[in-house]
Amino acid sequence: MSGGPGSPAIVASTLFALVAFAGNSLLCRGALGAGAIDPASFSLVRLACGALTLALLVRTRRSRTGPAPARPWAGALALALYAVAFSFAYVRLDAGTGALVLFAVTQATMIGWGIRRGERPGPLEWLGIAVALAGLAGLAAPGRAAPDSASVGLMAAAGVGWGVYSLLGRGAADPLGANAAAFARATLPAALLALPVLADRAWTARGLLLAALSGAVASGLGYSVWYVALPHLSRTRAAAVQLAVPVLAAAAGVALLGEKATLRLVAAGSLILGGVALAVVRPGAAGRAPAARP
Repeated sequence: MSGGPGSPAIVASTLFALVAFAGNSLLCRGALGAGAIDPASFSLVRLACGALTLALLVRTRRSRTGPAPARPWAGALALALYAVAFSFAYVRLDAGTGALVLFAVTQATMIGWGIRRGERPGPLEWLGIAVALAGLAGLAAPGRAAPDSASVGLMAAAGVGWGVYSLLGRGAADPLGANAAAFARATLPAALLALPVLADRAWTARGLLLAALSGAVASGLGYSVWYVALPHLSRTRAAAVQLAVPVLAAAAGVALLGEKATLRLVAAGSLILGGVALAVVRPGAAGRAPAARP
């Protein structure tokens, strides 16, 4: 796709990808909050439909070659951890709260890995990290409006999984092919987890549809469109637009799922997003943009 970051095609691709990533939270919460499907089956259907969609996209493009990703099973297991923990967390977690926790922990995982590898954040970045962590702590702190602690822990595990998956896939010569292979491999551990409940048919047609949409559209198409737009975005611009994902998820959760925009959610969310913006959106930053959001 030709054009700069402000071209209509790039803008449309970026917007579609961001809506798709936020849609994963809405589809998952909409299915699991209503008990339309169990979380293990949702994870399996999502990964399988995502793998099928990505495989079809890989087959239809002109260039199909590229070196195999390093440590492919490590990436697949990290993806499976993300998908399964994500689904189990949304049994009791609102869409907006879950998206904020996922976003904060994913970014913290990637920043922490960079520090471990020798990166030295500046004072403004350290301030951003501290503010974001304070927001996350405030969101999960005990109280009448506190989210379910076990669900927050599961979503934090999902954030670690997605952060590791993003780190392992960063710099892949063939991002679409690497994602397709990882989704296909990740269906195996997800299937093993879902086997005990498949015989009970703990799902409905609506639940299966929402899981399929999460995999095929919000994940498969969302990732592919994001990788079309990504080469045209600077690191700063890509990091900045991804801040919209938890905001979109929270707003849509209120509008479509009847969730409440509590003072805790708004205050903690503002700290998390503002802190991450300070930590990762650096003026003048260049180079390859971050990996896709979930």
